[in-house]
Amino acid sequence: MDVTTLCSIGELSRRTGLSVRTIRFYSDAGVVAPTTRSPAGYRLYDLDALHRLELLRTLRELGLDLATIRQVLDRELPLADVAAAHADALDVQIRVLQLHRSVLRVVARHGSDPEEIKFMHRLTQLSVQERRRLIDTFLDGTFGTEDADQAAVAMVRAATPDLPEDPSDEQVAAWVELAELVGDEAFRARMRRTAVRQAAGRPLDIESEVGEDLTNLTRQRVTEAMEAGIDPLGDRAVPIIDDLVRRFAEVFTRTPDPAFRNWMAQQFEEAHDPEVDRYWRLVWIVNGWEVVPSLTPVYPWLVQALRNGDAA
Repeated sequence: MDVTTLCSIGELSRRTGLSVRTIRFYSDAGVVAPTTRSPAGYRLYDLDALHRLELLRTLRELGLDLATIRQVLDRELPLADVAAAHADALDVQIRVLQLHRSVLRVVARHGSDPEEIKFMHRLTQLSVQERRRLIDTFLDGTFGTEDADQAAVAMVRAATPDLPEDPSDEQVAAWVELAELVGDEAFRARMRRTAVRQAAGRPLDIESEVGEDLTNLTRQRVTEAMEAGIDPLGDRAVPIIDDLVRRFAEVFTRTPDPAFRNWMAQQFEEAHDPEVDRYWRLVWIVNGWEVVPSLTPVYPWLVQALRNGDAA
């Protein structure tokens, strides 16, 4: 087909892959008008009409509406501007779809009931400002008093959870769990107590009494056990705990019996609150931060192992 050749609507259909009905619709709408008509009144189209129709089909497949396409074809709107605006709109749609997909995958994994599904959906639909307001409400409710420890406030605010625009399934699940946690009044009180100790960096009394060497050894042994996936209630944990209990008993000139183990557990239990530890873990996940081994709480594992009734 050259610049002087005219083709019928049927030939245009064969060349573009569009149906005759669709081309007739575009023609009647004035988007791709016929170049002329045959003596019998049939529509005829030239090469320019073919190119116009091919561009129209491409833009429709990309999701642009017919009114906008007509403005582009008539050079009333720059194609580059329209493409940029449409790409931005698609970005928003993609993010929404990704959130929906993540929620569905969390539901599939956990078998959530209808109320939980609605709750998760509402949480993931919050705007950035609404999510920040949710966390700000938690922080104000936790540390909003005049006598609040400013170091603790600064520490918690420095790690404000912020769900990214394109979160992973894991981040969505973590955000939903985190949102439930910060809405719990009892958790706020526990967070307040624990954050003050963590911000101050004060060692436990038992750590001060046994000294830096044994404290570091304890952290090292427990961290290695955690990284190796050793269950604190399993048989593999028994020799690790027995050795640590023996070392602590020597320092305190005590017998490494069940009563001493229970006393040790009580001392270390003051260091970390399991729910607060979970909060920090969720914050790391939501923010996409790498989990720093030195910040991984070791005492919950240690306390569980010390309280293990099967241990010798």
